[in-house]
Amino acid sequence: MPQNIVSYADVLNDFKKLLKVNKLKYTKQRELILEIIYNNDGHFTPEDIYNLIKKSYPEVKLGIATVYRTLTLLEESNIVSSISFGAQGKKYEFGLGEHHDHLVCLKCGGIEEFFDEIIEQRQEDIAKEHNFRMSNHIMKITGICSVCQAKE
Repeated sequence: MPQNIVSYADVLNDFKKLLKVNKLKYTKQRELILEIIYNNDGHFTPEDIYNLIKKSYPEVKLGIATVYRTLTLLEESNIVSSISFGAQGKKYEFGLGEHHDHLVCLKCGGIEEFFDEIIEQRQEDIAKEHNFRMSNHIMKITGICSVCQAKE
């Protein structure tokens, strides 16, 4: 659903600056993590990302710890965003695309993205009513998807 509104070259450039500021070196492994998230729609666990890289680039040496550390850095800089699944961990997606919210199935873990102008406007109104300067928001609606409901 969401479209990337920033070019990969710009994202990569920002990522390299972020690494430098954090006194971390640029590596192909770190770039591949960014590239996988940028080029693939969807929501990925760190293990998903690790497995995609290992499958697509078997010659690249990569540890799962590198995936976790890189995702943490990318999330702190808002290049990626995450949805928490409590004890099951997080799923990550590219964070610089068009804004959207999520419907999350509690049975299968499926995620459906949506955008609703009325909800967006209402959130802005609520922030204004409380003299609150909103910079961002995350909406996650949990429940049971139609596929899982049909199986019940």
